[in-house]
Amino acid sequence: MTHQRGGCAVWTIVVAAGASTRFGRPKLLESIDGKTVVEHAVATARASCEEVVVVTSDDRIAGLCREAVVVAGGATRSASVRCGLAAVPDEVEFVLVHDAARPGADVSVFARVIEALRAGADSVVPGLAVADTIKEVSGDVVVGTPDRSVLVAVQTPQGFRADLLRRAHLDGGDATDDAALIELAGGTVKVVEGSLRAAKITTEHDLVVARAAW
Repeated sequence: MTHQRGGCAVWTIVVAAGASTRFGRPKLLESIDGKTVVEHAVATARASCEEVVVVTSDDRIAGLCREAVVVAGGATRSASVRCGLAAVPDEVEFVLVHDAARPGADVSVFARVIEALRAGADSVVPGLAVADTIKEVSGDVVVGTPDRSVLVAVQTPQGFRADLLRRAHLDGGDATDDAALIELAGGTVKVVEGSLRAAKITTEHDLVVARAAW
């Protein structure tokens, strides 16, 4: 795809290189409403941006993503994102990073992230207010209770100015999400509204919930 929506190229890196250890089998190949989890994630990304890079080391997943650029993943999530970044042309202005295990993240979530980037944000994450009380623990002892009014549960897709994301990854650091690398580099991360349907599939129960909500 060569068109640019709104004049600024946006590519999405779909991270699909995990081992599904907690799920017990390849969760991205599970079916929801006639498509696999990874196919749903890639289809939404393709509907929302100019091009998609899928990062995976599983030939079965690669075979399902023939309309995307497919590259091999790394040993960690951050390493896999760097593999995806290497496939994104230098002239691309914005890069989104999306977990393939979040098939319910719809085009409206992508649109909110992209809109915030085009409005001037350096990096953007979708988030939801935390409903539960959160405890900080040391071993099995509670050592603190954060104010949940200042907490959000962060989802994907996360969006970035491409040059900023590349710089954040230069030192080869590792984090559970890319926004954390931006934070470590001193950058500002804007939060937009997430979606309950964008929950990550980690366990069998998560898959049951996703199927029921489809």
